[in-house]
Amino acid sequence: MKRFKSFLAPGLEQYLAYRRTLGYVDETLRTNLRTFDRYVKEKAVDQHSLNPLFFLTFRKELKGTAKTINNVLSAARGFFQFLMRQGHCPENPLQDIPAKPENAYIPFVFSPDEVERLLQTIQKRIRGNREYFCKDLTVYMAILLLARCGLRISEPLRLLPTHYRHGEKTIYIEKTKFSKDRLLPVPYPAATEIENYLAVRCALRDNARNPFLLPGQDQKPLSDKLIYQFFHQAVRDIGLKQPRRIIANTTFGAPTPHSLRHSFAINTLKRIKKRGQSPQKALPILSVYMGHRKYRYTAVYLKVLDAQQRQGLVDFAISRQEDI
Repeated sequence: MKRFKSFLAPGLEQYLAYRRTLGYVDETLRTNLRTFDRYVKEKAVDQHSLNPLFFLTFRKELKGTAKTINNVLSAARGFFQFLMRQGHCPENPLQDIPAKPENAYIPFVFSPDEVERLLQTIQKRIRGNREYFCKDLTVYMAILLLARCGLRISEPLRLLPTHYRHGEKTIYIEKTKFSKDRLLPVPYPAATEIENYLAVRCALRDNARNPFLLPGQDQKPLSDKLIYQFFHQAVRDIGLKQPRRIIANTTFGAPTPHSLRHSFAINTLKRIKKRGQSPQKALPILSVYMGHRKYRYTAVYLKVLDAQQRQGLVDFAISRQEDI
């Protein structure tokens, strides 16, 4: 793990340690703070130089997309908020630094049929020999939970066996993003697969001492790298691999494991609309289920109500670009 090198290094490590006590997994945050730390060291500045003008220049000189730059600024802003609470900083120098304008983002959306094909393809790739069977099955279960329950990729990896409640058919998600806990009802077919998985794991007694519901190696949870590996292979197998596209001021996302979370929300709203009910009225409930801080974040999904509409937006944007 690379260390911070500027004069702010002790404070940055304290900030990350504080975040860990709240249950956050902070590799992305560490990467963004390292970018800030590297800039501070290169400029050889001290505490008194970290004023709004410094950060306006920092924003101007940062390389990358607007989203990448904004993520670095957000990480630094959070760090200075921490210093203020600790009494080490009188005010946050990034308080009035505006974010760079970002492209509108349209996520990749799997249709319900495509979700089924994806899961079936991953299931067929589970190897039958003892050495790999449990590992492959565990990866399949992680992707199943992303697809069936709309989880973030970090959430199934942190589950303990006690977090699945057999009698209620629920999963308890503990202190993930925004330090929120939530109790999720699991669709019956997915609950059945969880219970079958637990029975297989018990019978084979693989990873018997591993504390996680989805175990990896050396008492650790399943690696997200395996999820990405299996997911992208399945996407290629079913012919849905496509690159991220930036057209004018809109970014159309490529399929990623997080696309399953987007698709869960969008397909849920589509089913509600198909029943003749109001997707708008369902937003507060769906927001709680997905663990959003505010249901207006969930409302973004109303802009794209199915995979076909999303592809129509892509085709329209490409045609307009060709006409220019």
